[in-house]
Amino acid sequence: MELSVLNNKGKETGRKVKLNPSVFGIDPNDHAIYLDVKQHLANKRQGTHKSKERSEIVGSTRKIKKQKGTGTARAGSIKSPIFRGGGRIFGPTPRDYNQKVNKKVKRLARKSALSIKAKEKSILIVEDFQMDAPKTSAYNDVLQALGLTDKKSLVVLGEPNNNVYLSSRNLEHSKVITNSELSTYQITNAASLVLFESAVSEIETILNKA
Repeated sequence: MELSVLNNKGKETGRKVKLNPSVFGIDPNDHAIYLDVKQHLANKRQGTHKSKERSEIVGSTRKIKKQKGTGTARAGSIKSPIFRGGGRIFGPTPRDYNQKVNKKVKRLARKSALSIKAKEKSILIVEDFQMDAPKTSAYNDVLQALGLTDKKSLVVLGEPNNNVYLSSRNLEHSKVITNSELSTYQITNAASLVLFESAVSEIETILNKA
């Protein structure tokens, strides 16, 4: 598959980039995508939830009423989970939600996600550009020229570009990353994928490692 290279004004430069079919043209593996996205979301969980069980409640230990003759159920502690202010039965405790996915499965998942985007024609190739200073309005003009103003977009840089990154940080619908930070979740979460021209070969090199 060949895609035309656009400039930051949205015009064709006359150059074309050929996408490697081993990265952008494979038969997508939906289960690999599911595993990688599930791991990404699980690893973002803090796992700091906590509630007190009856042994952790501060309160009197006296027997609150006599055992028999009250006409109600017997009760031995104000800390009992059946009373207001008592401990919680089987409440949440801190835990680690991290999951493990093999490197080859993660690589397959990213290839599958990229292949889906290529099939949907949701990938744009843009020649590398610089910004003199961080300016959100200038970055927004680039998105408008590419027809991405109202779309959730992911811009992938070939190398770190601080001004472009800072210019995009205030925009909720657009995210800028480098090629080494590309993940399956980010690819699938974006409506359009914008690749800097220099990022294409880097992505293909990373994902074609043995």
